[in-house]
Amino acid sequence: MSNTNAKVWRFGDNIDTDLIIAARYLNSSDPEHLAKYAMEDADPEFVTKVGVGDVIVAGENFGCGSSREHAPIALKAVGVSAIIAKSFARIFYRNAFNMGLPIFELPQADEIAEGDTIMIDMQKGEIQDITTGKNYKFTPIPPFMQELIDVGGLINYAKAEIAEGN
Repeated sequence: MSNTNAKVWRFGDNIDTDLIIAARYLNSSDPEHLAKYAMEDADPEFVTKVGVGDVIVAGENFGCGSSREHAPIALKAVGVSAIIAKSFARIFYRNAFNMGLPIFELPQADEIAEGDTIMIDMQKGEIQDITTGKNYKFTPIPPFMQELIDVGGLINYAKAEIAEGN
């Protein structure tokens, strides 16, 4: 993820994987298919409004519910470049990194409003809200998790390891 400006889309607490991608669409793992329905049950217009590189900011327990890799796949495929939340369900946290979607826990996530423009600096562990001028610190992503993001997820990481003979 580069340090480019991103538009914020807000969601509340306890956004579960059924809201991220409804079970009725799980007949396919194709990212393009899943992207058409991302966040449909939380905001039916989301896929028509979100732009490539935009960011979701949410409350507590984002990604709770059933474990499905489809959720981060759908969000990444629709163009979401990162998710910032007060907290994440642990299985979603791992699935997001496995799929190459960066996520950041930020206790002050409620201070970032929908429509704000932000910039995330993953190396420094900083989020700058360009709209309000506020800066936020988060714990930088551990190096291995950063590698997963950089190569696009666990599958690509494993492929690169095999190609290098490791």
